[in-house]
Amino acid sequence: MSDLATTGDVDSRLEKYRTELTGYCYRMLGSAFEAEDAVQDTMVRAWRSIDSFEGRSSLRSWLYRIATNVCLDSLNAGNKRARPMDLTAATPVAQARLNERPEITWLEPVPDGRVLPSVADPAETAVARESIRLAFVAALQHLPPKQRAVLILREVLAWKAAEVAELLGTTVASVNSALQRARATLAEQSPATSDTANPLDEEQQQLLERYVVAFEGYDMKALTALLHEDATMSMPPYDLWLRGHDDIVGWMLGVGEVCRGSKLVPTVANGSPAFAHYHPDPEGGFSPWALIVLELSDGKIDEMSFFLDTKRWFPLFGLPARLEA
Repeated sequence: MSDLATTGDVDSRLEKYRTELTGYCYRMLGSAFEAEDAVQDTMVRAWRSIDSFEGRSSLRSWLYRIATNVCLDSLNAGNKRARPMDLTAATPVAQARLNERPEITWLEPVPDGRVLPSVADPAETAVARESIRLAFVAALQHLPPKQRAVLILREVLAWKAAEVAELLGTTVASVNSALQRARATLAEQSPATSDTANPLDEEQQQLLERYVVAFEGYDMKALTALLHEDATMSMPPYDLWLRGHDDIVGWMLGVGEVCRGSKLVPTVANGSPAFAHYHPDPEGGFSPWALIVLELSDGKIDEMSFFLDTKRWFPLFGLPARLEA
């Protein structure tokens, strides 16, 4: 039996890596639930194989090797997550139709606390938050599985090429080549960078306060004043997405009119400001309607992603099941 197993604290030794491993698996898989399942599978495999862990690498490296294999097995089955803008062109509001796609299609939001371990270095925190943004994780989905692992380990987690080569059972030259190809593909996807939002500065806080007032008051003039001209709005599990003030307002005052009188509760998701959106309930109070994730840049809002499957998202984010009047 290994020295690790004789200490009697195997569970706690493994458990302290759960959050960072979940972040790694989330970037690999694009699904909060699949990431948690992958980490649980990793922990079970590690427990069962603890006697074979001989300490030639660190416990952390060993766990990442197991987690990588779990993720590669899942990805080799063909799983690939996307956002609506990865699948279709923007739709003019006059032609807008709600076409639902299966849950397995969509890139999923994730609570920051599930995937971002506490670190003292602000620069590390900034990189970690940027690397779980919806646009970045969506861009990662365009990479072949092993290139995805290489890029995350090298660029996000700052592993050395030799460490990644050992983990993947390959050569440093192969790792460097995979990283170069992954960077080139990612550059073609060009995920936009967003403003740092941790903590929110005064201007960002005021922007979000104005967003809440405009949305709850259903004031479209005030709302569009907060959006970039080419801002986008999407609503998974529907593949419809809209771009620009006219189409967004057209939707909000048409099909979206049912959202008039809603309430917003602040939260955070994917390193970005987010809101739990509660819809007026005919029987009184407010019921869950959407998780809204915002992307901010240059003092305005770039993207509004409305995730409508609240039975999945609200429990995951620890949000109330309803609001009283």
